[in-house]
Amino acid sequence: MSDLSKLPQAANPCIPGGTTDQRGKDAFEVRFGTATKEAVASGSVSHSTNGDEARYKDKSATYTKCLKQDSPGVVNPAAFRLFKAALKSGNPTDFEKAGLIGAGRPLNGPLGAFALTLVGGDSQIFGDSVVPLPPRVASPQYATELVELYWASLLRDIAFTDYATNGAANAAAMELNALKSSYAGPRDAKGNVTPSVLFRGGFGDPAKSNFFFGENYGPYISQLCIRPTMLGAQPIDQKMSTLAAGINYLTNLDAWQAIQNGVMPLAPPLPGDKNRYMHTGRSLAAFTHIDELYQAYFTAYLVIETLYPNRLVIQNPGSPYVAFKNQQPFGTFGGPDIAATLAAVSRAALSAVWYQKWIVHLRHRPESGGGIVQLIKTGHGANILKKTGGGNDTLHDNILSSMALEQSLVENGSYLLSQAFPEGSPAHPAYPTGHGTVAGACITVLKFFYNGDSVIPNPVVPSADGLTLEPYTGADAGKMSLNGELHKLAHNISFGHGIHAGIHWRSDTDFSILLGEAVAIKFLQDQAFTYRENFAISFKKIDGTLVTISNY
Repeated sequence: MSDLSKLPQAANPCIPGGTTDQRGKDAFEVRFGTATKEAVASGSVSHSTNGDEARYKDKSATYTKCLKQDSPGVVNPAAFRLFKAALKSGNPTDFEKAGLIGAGRPLNGPLGAFALTLVGGDSQIFGDSVVPLPPRVASPQYATELVELYWASLLRDIAFTDYATNGAANAAAMELNALKSSYAGPRDAKGNVTPSVLFRGGFGDPAKSNFFFGENYGPYISQLCIRPTMLGAQPIDQKMSTLAAGINYLTNLDAWQAIQNGVMPLAPPLPGDKNRYMHTGRSLAAFTHIDELYQAYFTAYLVIETLYPNRLVIQNPGSPYVAFKNQQPFGTFGGPDIAATLAAVSRAALSAVWYQKWIVHLRHRPESGGGIVQLIKTGHGANILKKTGGGNDTLHDNILSSMALEQSLVENGSYLLSQAFPEGSPAHPAYPTGHGTVAGACITVLKFFYNGDSVIPNPVVPSADGLTLEPYTGADAGKMSLNGELHKLAHNISFGHGIHAGIHWRSDTDFSILLGEAVAIKFLQDQAFTYRENFAISFKKIDGTLVTISNY
């Protein structure tokens, strides 16, 4: 049985009167002990910002979408004051005050930032060490993230399998390689940005070379996104309804400004003609437009069970059921436990990221960055990025002189960053991302239950048109592990919702996945004491180090 003495103990007067049976006492001790363990002294965690909100009087570098706007890129000051007062109070009625919202599109769940967590750490305990400052709007890093986003918008309809021979993909890699001193993404073995690593996850910083290990093996799309599986007796082929190719949105200033002011589009995005496997940036964006946040990871659990029908092979070696002969996992360590834990940890992850988005960072969306680019490039830069102490800032030349920007102008007729969805981004701040935080939490749960070193059997890759699956025969096929495909899955889904759709920054995803991992580890550490089985389960974190979850 789990050793509850490892948790902080309640003094006898704390145990509710009349609770005399051992199970009743244990149930109380689990709640008391885990809650006591997770309590953090006030002021002991730092939540810093990049300073852009205070730096710019016009708040053009801060999230203000759907608030009442005065001019392109500039919020109404009174509306912003109401907004900040509501965020400070957390009072639901303060978000309902007249003059706060623009044309009527509501803010997306700001009260979730104030939600409390029952299992694991509370949202406010994840500070700067987990969620570092995002780049400042005037920095070269911010500009380079925009360059990457413009290239992704130009490559939305190109199959990932065609990147190696596609001229635009090669141009994107060449420009990002020239900017790699400020580009945070991965490099190949020679330290270069190439089409093979374009829009993949991971860090270019050599000190972080172990992060997201295994992700760069195999095709761009994770096996867990495309392999057929079953939901009970219902087959799932993993083809999906995608969006029509060549249709992009918010490419003129009037449409862009209306969306910033909270106008809702009249029609949904135009659907594609056939169901296809995820094979392009647009197909990834389409999936994340209407998915349930943990949907891809629940499906991944089903795929894992299909790929490895022998549970002894795939379960985590630390599982107590490795040694049991007369029992098999079910309500604990079995399918119902895995499915329920994925859903439960997603709720905790969402609360944690909503706290960061609304209470700490208020980072604006890439579409806002594209609006600033448009104003500067068309000679209206004097009306944007007005500094609190007087004068204006501008964007770094990395974006203003980029090849991606000029190519986007040719294709779209403006300098605005085209969007995959007619409404642009959701009506909540960018940093970190909900999809990324839920991704990090859910893949951590799957690592806890499964053997992440397992090699992927018979890997496949979508055809260039996304209609069929073909055997993957690359030289690295034998190196594709479950952990690597989980890391890839997290980036596929979060970058699909972000870089490929045009609604999130690269840094939103990378650090949100790490936040989700931290949330899940605390969640699992608490949940461990609810099990009757003794166990010490180890798995590799995103940085390659081992963590052990134990209840004795």
